[in-house]
Amino acid sequence: SCGVFLPPLLLQAFPLLVAGPVPPPLRPELLQLVYLQFWKAFSPDPSALRAPHPLCLVCLLFLLLIIQSLFSLGGVVCPGRCADLAQGCLRECRVLLSSPCVLRLPKPLGTSVLQRPWDSSPFPSSIPHAFQINFNSLYTALCEQQTSDKATLLLYTLLHQNSNVRTYMLARTDMENLVLPILEILYHVEERNSHHVYMALIILLILTEDDGFNRSIHEVILKNITWYSERVLTEISLGSLLILVVIRTIQYNMTRTRDKYLHTNCLAALANMSAQFRSLHQYAAQRIISLFSLLSKKHNKVLEQATQSLRSSLSSSDVPLPDYAQDLSVIEEVIRMMLEIINSCLTNSLHHNPNLVYALLYKRDLFEQFRTHPSFQDIMQNIDLVITFFSSRLLQAGAELSVERVLDIIKQGVVALPKDRLKKFPELKFKYVEEEQPEEFFIPYVWSLVYNSAVGLYWNPQDIQLFTMDSD
Repeated sequence: SCGVFLPPLLLQAFPLLVAGPVPPPLRPELLQLVYLQFWKAFSPDPSALRAPHPLCLVCLLFLLLIIQSLFSLGGVVCPGRCADLAQGCLRECRVLLSSPCVLRLPKPLGTSVLQRPWDSSPFPSSIPHAFQINFNSLYTALCEQQTSDKATLLLYTLLHQNSNVRTYMLARTDMENLVLPILEILYHVEERNSHHVYMALIILLILTEDDGFNRSIHEVILKNITWYSERVLTEISLGSLLILVVIRTIQYNMTRTRDKYLHTNCLAALANMSAQFRSLHQYAAQRIISLFSLLSKKHNKVLEQATQSLRSSLSSSDVPLPDYAQDLSVIEEVIRMMLEIINSCLTNSLHHNPNLVYALLYKRDLFEQFRTHPSFQDIMQNIDLVITFFSSRLLQAGAELSVERVLDIIKQGVVALPKDRLKKFPELKFKYVEEEQPEEFFIPYVWSLVYNSAVGLYWNPQDIQLFTMDSD
């Protein structure tokens, strides 16, 4: 049985696969799929090539054998039908070959085709073994296909594995064409599978690692976002919309899935952007404070439950004491992150965000309980200073102030507030890092995509053990 994991088996099977009854038009594609992936693409020096990853070999060989057997049947049973099924197998080969699980190979195999410098021009390259592709066509196709799990997975793989693709995409002046479909995936989180949502969120996190991206998204003005139904958004910046969607994802996660991984990545994306917040839409500013309000209420509720539980345990030693300390610790960690995000914006771009200051003043009572809390005292200094400073100026202006008048006072006050009074904190920066064993996530995910995209090719669901049927 060990022989199936050895390269010689693929080497022996390869000539049979491409020399048999496979129709001539498809033979070059089979040649390209296998040869490029396992010989030419991995190393310029074939003699230095070590054994490919066993799982990749078995997966690819299995699908190629299906193709061969289907074409073998083609002349006897139903040529047209078999050809359609074989084409489906070829599509699945492409899914596997472009997926992260294929890319996670031992060196030098790790330098796969998706990690190589790609030629962005459609013309032949003089560099040997270069994989040529038109970046503009690739970008356009990815923008148009993000409703598909496979396209989102490919986008993630390219951004994470290929610095050239990442640099090219971040330099685009029409990033809204890529970001909007990703935001729409997150907005309809209840309609998407968890894997698709994870991929979309990680893509945003990777993009927000770039300061240029964080600045430019606030310069792109969008009109009439029809899929955003909570509120009519006639005009809003891409940056403010991104904040709204990420906050909505956090709130959905708090009430439904309660996935810590999702929470962490959402907050990391907001933290990466916070120093570059510019001209936040009033609704985006309100939602930032509303999320903090929700966390504050949750904190108070758990604290009250912990107190009542402690009292009950004192009156009855037989009653087991629930572990509220862990819940409280998690909530306080999220609250601190939100305070750090608000503080980062106030410290770095206070003069650009009068709407956030307005929202802070409107809900100033929310922050009172955290001023003396030992976990938040340090981070509350700047927020407390801003609230006190602008509250004093509003008090001097008199009562019955209109919204416009309050905003005018805030804009004037920003100029008068000495910047040296705001305490400097380390820059909030988070970088996406894969788990130690990413294949535990990606291999079942990729095969679930293969299973769900295998139109006309039957897989017995009773025999599937790699992933659960509800993971699609």
